[in-house]
Amino acid sequence: MAKVLKVAAVTELPPGSMKTFDIEGKLILIANVDGVFYAMDAICSHEEWDLSEGMLEGTHVTCAGHGAVWDLRTGKAEFDEELQPLKTYKTILKDGEVLIELE
Repeated sequence: MAKVLKVAAVTELPPGSMKTFDIEGKLILIANVDGVFYAMDAICSHEEWDLSEGMLEGTHVTCAGHGAVWDLRTGKAEFDEELQPLKTYKTILKDGEVLIELE
């Protein structure tokens, strides 16, 4: 059964920003793309860089370590099919808070 956990206040992540949170021992990246919140594993599966150190462009995050581009919607690397996809998580906005669903 999935758990729903509070991550942050909506105001903590203005549009165009992203941040890594430690949620029950998992590092999870939360990104605000024009008011839509996405959640995905925060550590690049290639060289283990924290993706919050990279660049957010629309629904894509570019890893600062080696330039891999990750799609926040799917967790897949855009230009390298061989990279292990990252897990994505459902986000919920409630009472000014960002929540995620962990399974």
